[in-house]
Amino acid sequence: MLPFVLLLLAIAAEVFATALLPRTAGFTHLGWSLTVLAGYAVAIWLLALVVQRIPVSVAYAVWAGLGTATVAVIGITLLGEPVSAVKVLALTLIVVGVVLLNLQGAH
Repeated sequence: MLPFVLLLLAIAAEVFATALLPRTAGFTHLGWSLTVLAGYAVAIWLLALVVQRIPVSVAYAVWAGLGTATVAVIGITLLGEPVSAVKVLALTLIVVGVVLLNLQGAH
C-alpha cells in the first residue's frame, strides 16, 4: 500500500509543478521557477522510490495517465482552458486505461 501512497504523492507533486509552470514566464521568474523545479524534483524522487516496489511500466503509466488527466482538469476548472466533448472523451479513456493497467498489474 505504501508504494501506491508514494505514487499518489509523486503525482501530486508533478501536477502541482505543472500547474504552476505558466507562472514561471519561460523560467524568467526565479521564485516560481525554483518552486516548479523543486516540485518536479520531489516527483521524480518519489517515483524512484516507487519503482523499487512497483514495476516501472505500471508506475510510470499510472503517474503519466493520472497526472495528465489531473492537469487537464485543473486547466479546465482553474486556468480557464476550453473544454470539448473530445477532450472529455480523451480524459475518460486515459482514466479507463490506467484502471485497466492497474487491474492487469495486480494479477
